[in-house]
Amino acid sequence: MDTHFSVTADDGVPLAGTLTLPAGTGPHPAVLVLHGSGPLDRDGDTPKLPVRLGPPLAAALAAAGIASLRYDRRGVGATPGDWRASGFTDIRADAAAALRALSADPAVRPDALAVLGHSEGAVHAMGLAARQPRDVRAAVLLAGYARDGRSALRWQARSLFRGLPAPLRLLRRPAFAAGRRVLARVRRGTTDVMRVLGVPLNARWMRENMAHDSRDDLAAIHAPVLAVTGAKDVQVSPADLDEMRRLVPGPAEIHRVPDLTHVLRRDPGRPSVRAYGRLLREPVDAELIALVTEWLAERLGAGERGGADAPAGRVS
Repeated sequence: MDTHFSVTADDGVPLAGTLTLPAGTGPHPAVLVLHGSGPLDRDGDTPKLPVRLGPPLAAALAAAGIASLRYDRRGVGATPGDWRASGFTDIRADAAAALRALSADPAVRPDALAVLGHSEGAVHAMGLAARQPRDVRAAVLLAGYARDGRSALRWQARSLFRGLPAPLRLLRRPAFAAGRRVLARVRRGTTDVMRVLGVPLNARWMRENMAHDSRDDLAAIHAPVLAVTGAKDVQVSPADLDEMRRLVPGPAEIHRVPDLTHVLRRDPGRPSVRAYGRLLREPVDAELIALVTEWLAERLGAGERGGADAPAGRVS
């Protein structure tokens, strides 16, 4: 069952979301779902990049007896504000507020909460698990990274260029030089939004993201961690999984999934962002959803409530 859920952020902004509850009486274990970068709605979608992670994940979790909360970013969907003016730390603070609100809901077991993040959301999930250990009993990190944001951005840029046609790869040096000039200007700046060649950039988010090092949070997580990255991810390094397992002092399980891409679909061909349009016409990888759901059900004690044959809540 879906219900409208509003989270009041620290500055009073109402974050509009959906709480999906399993069939049967509660309270239920619950998961806070955090999506990636940019103007993403509660389902993990932008108009040009509809990842659609939220609905199938919520349905699978509900079938396993686990509630889930997902919400629209600031300035997206039913949440007011300007997403470009939101900093990396603002997004983390909103996630912390959502976790507190979820914990306080009478339909939810506050002793059985988990966080699940994809891409940037995985980095914020690390932060919540590290900084709110009494609230977070498990963390799922999908396509996260174990390094500082500036290094992650450089890795991504090199990786994306390798997937371009040969004529465009010849422009690597001038393109990278221009990129370094833009980043230097962003780092020197003080405004939330900056225009580069007439295009508005969320400059504060970029500054704060580049300065953040996810390894600090990983080293402070004592709750169980499931980290999954596709072997064909071109936006984060699959090799960072080994660093995650090394850093996390608590139980850590990693999976480098063959052919899985950053958009959580499998592609047997050469990995490239140019394939995203085709891949996103397919559903999120069913084996990934099953892996995550089964792992969370075991860690949150949901086995006695619901299961694979239980009716799932309707997901918008």
